[in-house]
Amino acid sequence: MSFTPRPLNLPPYPFKITLKDSQHFIFDEIRKKHLVLTPEEWVRQHFIQYLILEKKFPRSLIQIEGGLSLNKLQKRTDVVIFNTHGERIMVIECKAPAVKISQATFDQAARYNSVHKTKWLVVTNGLMHCYAQINHQEEKFIFVKDLPEYTSL
Repeated sequence: MSFTPRPLNLPPYPFKITLKDSQHFIFDEIRKKHLVLTPEEWVRQHFIQYLILEKKFPRSLIQIEGGLSLNKLQKRTDVVIFNTHGERIMVIECKAPAVKISQATFDQAARYNSVHKTKWLVVTNGLMHCYAQINHQEEKFIFVKDLPEYTSL
């Protein structure tokens, strides 16, 4: 299945995209490998570059597709951000641009975060970005308009 990249609500980045056996691949700088270019991967790679280049997140503290166990099911977290002490501080759920960011989408990410218990939760489809700071004691989400730079987290 061929994928035609579409412009997102993120800055453009010079990705390494290759074509092999009529399949497009994008080079993932974090994992140092080529991945099948799906709409979700297009969003994930853009958002990761946005974190690194615009928000000054250290590459070494970004984990992609970390596993987690939720209600005895194995799930994957799209992106997890760590602090310099090795603690998880943010979970990012990436969706394809065609997937609307709804309450159900946000709730799915919040369920994943119930395992990680990070201070931040981000849900993006590349067009819309939802940023929330989490107060776990009061079980409250504080939504913010923009994601702070890494050093301000």
